[in-house]
Amino acid sequence: MIKEGLFPDNMSLRLAILSRGPRLYSTKRLLQEAREREIDVSIINPMTLSLFSAGDSLDVTSEGDSFEWDAVIPRIGHSITKHGCSVLRHLDQLGVWCANSAEGIQQSRDKLQASQILSQNKIPIPKTVYVRDPRDVERAIEYCGGLPVVVKVTQGTQGDGVFLRYSFQETKNLVQGLLLSKKAVLIQEYISESHGTDIRALVVGDRVVASMRRRARGREFRSNYHLNGTVEKFEIPSEYEEVACRAARLLGLHIAGVDLLEGEDGPLVLEVNSSPGLEGIEKASGVNVAGEIIDYVINEATFSEVSMDQILRTIPGEGVLSIQVRQHPKLIGNPIQSLFEGLEKLPTYALSRNNEFIWNADGETLLRFDDLVICYGDLKKLRTQLKLAIFKPVSETIEEQKQDYFEPADIA
Repeated sequence: MIKEGLFPDNMSLRLAILSRGPRLYSTKRLLQEAREREIDVSIINPMTLSLFSAGDSLDVTSEGDSFEWDAVIPRIGHSITKHGCSVLRHLDQLGVWCANSAEGIQQSRDKLQASQILSQNKIPIPKTVYVRDPRDVERAIEYCGGLPVVVKVTQGTQGDGVFLRYSFQETKNLVQGLLLSKKAVLIQEYISESHGTDIRALVVGDRVVASMRRRARGREFRSNYHLNGTVEKFEIPSEYEEVACRAARLLGLHIAGVDLLEGEDGPLVLEVNSSPGLEGIEKASGVNVAGEIIDYVINEATFSEVSMDQILRTIPGEGVLSIQVRQHPKLIGNPIQSLFEGLEKLPTYALSRNNEFIWNADGETLLRFDDLVICYGDLKKLRTQLKLAIFKPVSETIEEQKQDYFEPADIA
């Protein structure tokens, strides 16, 4: 079966599913859908892969033979995250297309890092505190809106390491025990209106292909399907879909299960899973999710996303600098070109505003409070010039422009 609109020569695509569980539902379904599309597909145990590095060459071998697949769908188990991500980084350097990157997997599996990235980009999440000392538990509870609170370890999957506590002493004892066992601990706001339920949105590319509501059984508050929770079809609202897609994208994932809580003010991102199970959501939604994933791979495997961070560091002395305008109020209302007035040649720059990224924005564009300016060039020259722009006296003309451009509330 070859769907209309896909690349016709699917047999030229060699696809590897990296999985230690060939009999698992998700792995079998991906294999089945790939074969129905006449793709050359194999299941490869990532633990059998050896990585070779030299100054001028790289190689990956599978059971003694060179890795000869064009694209990879990683189904990396939580217990082998470190090795699995090492494999993906190696494959990326060899030009093998990967459905999810090593960076995306690592970011999503560290709950603290994920919450930092999502918060920085204004994705709604429950209030969260990273606790290193039991003496901070009381303050953390207050910050999260009071008892009860959710206590969780930063590394965990399928509801493992997640606890609900109703008293201060229970919370403190649990946190102290987890810290003594060398766990990194988060205390998180309890969303009472979503007790025992959440929404799982399955993101593939830039859209939600399927969704479901999960419900916990009995007194269990965790709704995970693997914890015997029930699942049901759910028509996801556009607001929830947008938040899910943005969360997956920000964490660097093309295929993700995004868990959302239904808060009083709208969706809250609870967690983003880089290797989402397919059984529950296919049964609940009736959507061929595995087929959607394979179709996405077929359409996208020709193209590779580049890590600009790595490339931009290859030239000594050059790199990227960023300026948060809110940290330098004197810049508000100034044209963006005023940042570079002392440079003979304009650097490559971009403006991040209202969740949009504008390359080489019009020089007359006036800077706003929430803007982020990113520029690339000679670091020494950029630092010198940007310091001059930040600390130079503001002219009366510029002050008049600011008053015309901003309401008093905006300036405040």
